This record gives sequence, structure tokens and C-alpha cells, in this order.
Amino acid sequence: MNTSSRNILAGLTLVAAGIAVGWGVAQWRAGHLSGSPAANVTVASAPTERKVLYWYDPMVPTQKFDKPGKSPYMDMPLMPKYADEDTQDSTGLSVSAQAVQALGLRTAEVLQGKIGADVNVVGTVLLNDRDVSIVQARTAGFVERVYARAAGDVIAAGAPLADLLLPEWIAAQREFLSVRAMGDAPLTAAARQRLLLLGMPQALIAQVERTGEPKGLYTVTTPQGGLVAELMVRQGMTVSAGESLARVNGLATVWIEAAVPEAQSGPLQVGQTAQVRLAAFPGEVLKARIVSILPEANRDTRTVRVRLEMANPGQRLKAGMSGQIALKGNEQPALLVPSEAVIRTGKRALAYVVDGPGKFHPVEVQVGAEVGDQLVVNGGLAAGQQVVASAQFLIDSEASLRGVLPAGAAASAPASPHNGHDTSSPPAAATNAFVVRGVIEEMSPTELTLAHEAVPALQWPAMTMGFKLSSPQLATGLSVRQQVRFTFSKQGEDYVITAIEKVQP
Repeated sequence: MNTSSRNILAGLTLVAAGIAVGWGVAQWRAGHLSGSPAANVTVASAPTERKVLYWYDPMVPTQKFDKPGKSPYMDMPLMPKYADEDTQDSTGLSVSAQAVQALGLRTAEVLQGKIGADVNVVGTVLLNDRDVSIVQARTAGFVERVYARAAGDVIAAGAPLADLLLPEWIAAQREFLSVRAMGDAPLTAAARQRLLLLGMPQALIAQVERTGEPKGLYTVTTPQGGLVAELMVRQGMTVSAGESLARVNGLATVWIEAAVPEAQSGPLQVGQTAQVRLAAFPGEVLKARIVSILPEANRDTRTVRVRLEMANPGQRLKAGMSGQIALKGNEQPALLVPSEAVIRTGKRALAYVVDGPGKFHPVEVQVGAEVGDQLVVNGGLAAGQQVVASAQFLIDSEASLRGVLPAGAAASAPASPHNGHDTSSPPAAATNAFVVRGVIEEMSPTELTLAHEAVPALQWPAMTMGFKLSSPQLATGLSVRQQVRFTFSKQGEDYVITAIEKVQP
């Protein structure tokens, strides 16, 4: 080593020594100025070890493991669940206020209401066949004149139809006048009685007595006003005694007849009232009353014919009109929730109950009939509870991911294994369920054709395709061109919709 190298090395040594001395002095001064030993001054404290409660597979979160390792369901390591994380029990779910606002989450109250066994059917207006008059010839004669009438005309009571020449009446009237001229009261009374037996009206007999002349030309009139349903008399024809000349239907009341399914016909009774809405008078509700329930059911359609009668002021109601008939049944108490608040998968129905701000838990409910946009709940909910009425499919997806079970289902859920790994098969829905938005293009009771958005998990672009329905009930209330959010999975060779809800455009 030459002299130059030795000088450089000595310089570096002095610099290092100076740095060390300076750091020591600084530490000494800091310790004395703060009144504490320099050992208490640390850059950062040692990290505290987090406590692990259990390990789980994110795809099957209901299964818990007491040891780390690889998932028996998926080729992936198990995830730890730490004690300091936002804990969720097996029946509850928490959602942040920001998420609630972003989802546009809406709630609705479970209401205690009343429902009736209402029967809603389509009916057709008919003429009242109980309000019919038949105009007949009282004796043989000839038609001298027919007034300007035709079938379909509406006429008033006492309107003339035809003039008849009745020879038999002329002979009887002359005989009566001869007997009366004799002044024998008993014989005169007997002759008058004979005129009545021949069908001669009292007014005509009085006219003959007053004038003393026989009257053989008689004008046939209608006994009531209404529709000329049939007109069988023509000028020049010969008529016999009792021959029908016309048939007139009254219009003061009309019938409306409906075919009621026999399964709904049992509670119906004669005299029961109903509400009628005719297409000809939108927004107007008419009153009707059951006048007859026919005793024979149609064997082909399994329906019972029911006739109702309603007033016809101003003759507004025309035969052949159609409308909706609402027959009220006996009211019964029932719990009601909006139909959109219930998720129906085909196997069960779920509703999400609000426990507090941002806190929900699923409840399995028993549903009954649908009344308008309300659904009857037969079990699982109580009056006054708040349930999620929108965005519940997103909440349901989050609940499935976190392993949140419906109330009452936690007890039946598989127990957490304590031997490392449980080798039971995972639920099918947990491994291949996808939530997508789309528009209904075509629909049938068993299949929907939807134009849906892309599905990145399946590497699907946005396209239109058909999906099977796990239950025909899923199509209830849906229509073509409606926007929906649906959950589907692959079952065999088919893609099957297991849940579906309407969404706002």
C-alpha cells in the first residue's frame, strides 16, 4: 500500500468516527432534554399480532376451518377471519351508509290489512230475458197496415205496430148491439161478457157502446217500451188466433253474464253485489246484483255461469259490451308486503328485515295470494317490521358471499368442522351463480329470452339468449321489454334463472 492510499483510508476512518460521535451526542442530548432514556425513543412500535377466529373459503363462507390450508372446494388457500374485523353473525348483515345510499335502498312496512276472496272475471252485457213481451193476435184476421217498425228499433210503451181487420169481432159486436137494443139487462151483460172472452179490450167495448157502431179494425200496440227483438207481421198477411206478431225486450235493466271458475264459485250467492267496469265507460264503476247462478257447470272449461242484473238508466248499456266484474268475498285479516320485497327462488321465499341503520337479516317467509301489487304473508314476518323493498338482490348476493343464513336456517346449517377440512360438496349456487341485468325479449311459462349485459366471469359479451326458469312462478308479474336483474346458474346443459326482480330503467 503506497502513501496516497494510506492517507485516503485514514481520512475515511476519521469521518466515520465523527459521525458516530455526533449521533451519540445527539442521543444523549435528546435523552436529557426529554427527561427519559434514549431507549424509549423508537421509530415505530412492533406490530401486534392479529387474532384469527377461523379460516374459510370465500366461495363457501358457511364452512369454517380451525386450521389454515387449501380449500377442499376450490384450488385456493383458505382465508383467515380476524377478531378485529367487522364481525357478522350467521343471521345478520351490515351495510355502510354510503352503500345504502348508492344502492338507492328502499324499505316498506309489513302491514296488517284485510283481504277478501275476490273473484275478478270478464263479463258480457246481455238483454234481460226476464223482461220480454210477446205481442199476439187475439183472433183470426187480416193485416191491413204495418207501421214503420223493424227489428232493432227502440220503441215506447203503447207504440202501434199494425192494424188488423177482425171479422169475428165485427159479428160479435153487432150481436151485442142488437141485444142491448132489446133492453134486457141480463142478456146485455151476457153479450158483453162474450166480447171479453173473444179477447176484445175493455176500451174497445166501451167505444162500441158509446158509438153504437161495430169496430172491426183494431190497432195492435206494444205493452211495454224497449227493443223490438223480432217483428213477424207484414202487410197483407193473414193471422190466426194466438199467432205471434212481435217480441219486445225491455231495456230498463240488463244482464251481465260471466263464466266463473268452479274453484271460485263456491262462496257466491244470489243477491250478492258486484262492481262492474265496462270498457265503454273507463273510470266508471257500476253496481250489479247476482240474480242467478246456473245449476250446471261447463265440463270443458270447468266454469259456472253467473248472471247479474244492473240498472240501465238512459239505455246507455248495450248488449254485447264487455267489462270486468269484481265479486267481493268475505274479508279476512292478512299480513301484506309489497310483492317486490320478496325474493322467490322456486324453492323458498326470502325477505330482508331491517334491524337498524344499515343492518339487515334474511327471513324465510311463507307467501300466499297476490293482491294487486301486495303479497299475502302467511308466516315469517310480523306487522310493523320494515323490510327491504329494493336492491334486495344485491343484499342477498352479499349475504350469500358472507354466509348469512335466513332466520331459522342457522340451526339446520352444517356444523363447523373441527378436524381440519370438511370434504362435503359445496352448494351449487355458491360456485356458479351470476347476477346480471337484462331486458326481456320473449317469455313463456318455462323460459325467458333476455338481452343481457356482458358476463366477464364466463367471458360472455353482451348478447341475447334463452334461459330456463327454475319455477314458473318466477315469471309472475313480468312482461316483454321489461328491465330486470336476474340470478342464473348452469344446471346440466342449461342455464337456469333462480331469482329475478324488476328494475327501474
